[in-house]
Amino acid sequence: MLDIHLPSSGLREEIRSGLDALFKDPEQADVIAADAVFDLAWPLPQTTGQGKIIEQFVAPLQAAFTGLHRRDLMFIGGENIRSEGGFWCTAVTHYVGNFDAPLWGISPSHKLSFLRAGEFFRIEDGQIIKARIIFDLPDLMRQIGRAPLPSLGNEITFPAPATQDGLCPDPAGGAASLTLVERMLASLHVFDPRTMTSPEQTGEHGTWANDMMWYGPGGIGSSYLWDGFVKDHREAFLTAFPDRKGGNHYCRIGDGAYAAVSGWPSMTMTHRGDYLGVPATGKSLTLRVMDFYRTASGRIAENWVLLDYGELFDQMGINLIERSEALR
Repeated sequence: MLDIHLPSSGLREEIRSGLDALFKDPEQADVIAADAVFDLAWPLPQTTGQGKIIEQFVAPLQAAFTGLHRRDLMFIGGENIRSEGGFWCTAVTHYVGNFDAPLWGISPSHKLSFLRAGEFFRIEDGQIIKARIIFDLPDLMRQIGRAPLPSLGNEITFPAPATQDGLCPDPAGGAASLTLVERMLASLHVFDPRTMTSPEQTGEHGTWANDMMWYGPGGIGSSYLWDGFVKDHREAFLTAFPDRKGGNHYCRIGDGAYAAVSGWPSMTMTHRGDYLGVPATGKSLTLRVMDFYRTASGRIAENWVLLDYGELFDQMGINLIERSEALR
């Protein structure tokens, strides 16, 4: 069993409240340290310093979405077992509002929109000193009728955990949740190219629940059951990137029935087959990944996945914002 500590009393709640206040009013920025460093999804660069983070990330969201607020589905925290260490809070959230002004080159719809995001925050002295955030711009473009990618699964708004307990949960059991996820990850990279199966994923001793739910990002969509996951995501991905290597994570935490892992990038791979309508380029690529899990009865029941597909397709030579805008 992993040796991890329970979340500091009240710290998860304090950070969550601070973020909620920040995105309603950028003047309330105390949750971010003065010298914080934010790594943000494409097309934004790494941003350093509280003022620049507000200017380049928070303020544009405020300007684009009337009535902007966060709608968290999951918010957990814990000690990072990877070499970087530290106490981290992670979230699956939506930035919600009426999309009334352009955002990073995306034209508005003047309708309600949910910009979903995955977030990892390193905390010191009650403030965020480092963040990595993937916001799902391809899904936002889909919501406004200008999807830049075809969909494999069913495109849905990410749901909250089925148990409705993902916001600062009871931390007991976090070590067991993360141990289960690590066992799944250890065998997932090995697969049979004929059946796309991997050991210890399903069956009597498998890590996934028989009724598993997998919630994927824009361009992939969501799927139900292992067979649905393979059909709607895994088969196409492994065919296009058969040499992919994953698991290069800077952060892994467990908290109650939940666990979260992320790599920046997590995967290295070669584009050897057609993918989402893009012919093989033969290029060596990397992929930023965030995975959030809910466990139950010793199995993984739900998995929320954020992938920085804007950055991935940019490496292929395709600008997804420009492709979406061309559909206006």
